[in-house]
Amino acid sequence: MDSASTLPKHVAIIMDGNGRWAQQRSKPRTAGHKEGLEAAKRIVRAAADLGIKYVTLYTFSTENWKRTQDEVGYLMGLIKSHLRAEFEFYKENQIRVEHIGDLAGLPKEVQDEILNAREDTKNFTGTTCVLAINYGSRDEMARAANKALADGKKEFKEGDFKNYMDLPELPDVDLLIRTGGEKRLSNFLLWQAAYAEFIFSDTLWPDYSVEEFKKDILEFENRNRRFGGVENKRGSIAEAAK
Repeated sequence: MDSASTLPKHVAIIMDGNGRWAQQRSKPRTAGHKEGLEAAKRIVRAAADLGIKYVTLYTFSTENWKRTQDEVGYLMGLIKSHLRAEFEFYKENQIRVEHIGDLAGLPKEVQDEILNAREDTKNFTGTTCVLAINYGSRDEMARAANKALADGKKEFKEGDFKNYMDLPELPDVDLLIRTGGEKRLSNFLLWQAAYAEFIFSDTLWPDYSVEEFKKDILEFENRNRRFGGVENKRGSIAEAAK
């Protein structure tokens, strides 16, 4: 068996701790978000190097609109400028960009940048980086139900419902990582994380390193995932990284 196939196929990350990282350094929260972007790039690159197929980043939740107008405006600008400026990063690492969340609820210029990034990277064959922007899992499920109703569905099986989610091709989460010391899901991928393994790190997101990420992948590989059945054996990240 190809050892890379035993790695988690889908890693989802709640990137928590940007604000506290900045506060500890007497910097504005915006500085934490900027450093958090650099952390996201290095972790996505590491995932691509390891051969992990999907990485979903909780970038901006439906609840984040409750933050100050200045912080929300900065985050929208950071998303817009990052998507525009990082094409060479995506190309070099063959990263395909996708999006989940309520696209229509975002500013028009941010919508355009997301759509452009998806189009520009659609033929890249490496890791798919899924940006959860204006995302809430309950909102996604409600919108999926409305799509199904509009499609004339009155009854459907579990597999049918997935076809109405934001990104039907997105596989279930194998490993969900949350940094920053909190231990909750915060309305993130509730449907897709039904059988996910969880790792909660005390590290604030801007300080989350490639070394810690690889350690968390090893931790995942050492767990016994039974899915209600028998033991599921897996290989080693060391072999996959050769």
